Amino acid sequence: MTNARTDVSGDVAVSLHAPDEIDMIVGAGSAGTRTEFDPPTLNRLIHGKAVSYERLPMAEIVFERLVRSLGGSLRNLFQDNVEVRLTDLTSQRLTDRFPGAGDASLHAVFRAREWDNLGVMVVDYDTICSLTEILLGGRTVTPSQPRVTRPLTSIERNLTERLIRLILHDLTVSFAPICAVTFELERTETDPRFATVGRNTGAALTARIGLTTANRSGTIGIILPYATIEPVRELLLQQFMGEKFGRDSIWEAHLAEELWHTDIELEAVLDQQTMKLSTLMHLQEGDVMPLGTQKGATIALRCGDVSLFNAQLGIRNGRIAAEIDNKVDQARRRSN
Repeated sequence: MTNARTDVSGDVAVSLHAPDEIDMIVGAGSAGTRTEFDPPTLNRLIHGKAVSYERLPMAEIVFERLVRSLGGSLRNLFQDNVEVRLTDLTSQRLTDRFPGAGDASLHAVFRAREWDNLGVMVVDYDTICSLTEILLGGRTVTPSQPRVTRPLTSIERNLTERLIRLILHDLTVSFAPICAVTFELERTETDPRFATVGRNTGAALTARIGLTTANRSGTIGIILPYATIEPVRELLLQQFMGEKFGRDSIWEAHLAEELWHTDIELEAVLDQQTMKLSTLMHLQEGDVMPLGTQKGATIALRCGDVSLFNAQLGIRNGRIAAEIDNKVDQARRRSN
């Protein structure tokens, strides 16, 4: 039932009271057919269906490096050209991490040793079948030929674990320019419920990698919960130009060469005195300030406020000169 009222300005305010209409809006049922909220729908209503995607520039570069590295690694594994592409890189809740995975997909739980946390890799059924057929010398299939879904055999699982370890190795190499981390396979599961690595409401970084070879195609998903990548989150947020992870050897060599030609002023501190402000204000041109530093005394050579050398005061060719004794240890100076 809908109640409407009209105020003085003529605007109409509509308020909904009927449960059927509320159910119809949130998608829990239609008018006249009241249904209970299913757990996924209720979870989305409470926590929100979408997860705000925090852009991680370095994560994008890491997975691009992984795609390039897999191109060569899978070519050696399949003994054929393999087209590898990054089809998607986004953030989503762990409860929605396997929307396209079938019942026969294999879920591999792996551990990031240095981060002491877990991630999940999902290998779909088509990729498993293609891998098995190619490695065992199977026949060539046409793209239109359907596959019959069946439980995975031990041979298929063992061959798929070989593929998973290869991908984890390349993922470790891809993260190497950012941080040292080692990804290790812990176990494989065929049921997503047993591949839990965090709370269902938690967010995760999800990458989908597409594979195509010999008229066969498949998809591999890599799920890294935000709790797993938290130790390197600041590094993944950094902005770098190109794909050199912030290092440009040409620019570094040019900068180092130009620094050698930089002019700086070196000051010799002959004496330091403390006087009253009134005395300082009465100083005039021609006044003489006696220095308490004698010949042979130790003085400091500074650049700005930084002391660089200790020297002995002397005279050379009728001019005041300083002979450098040693270099000031900056580390010891900061500790003091």
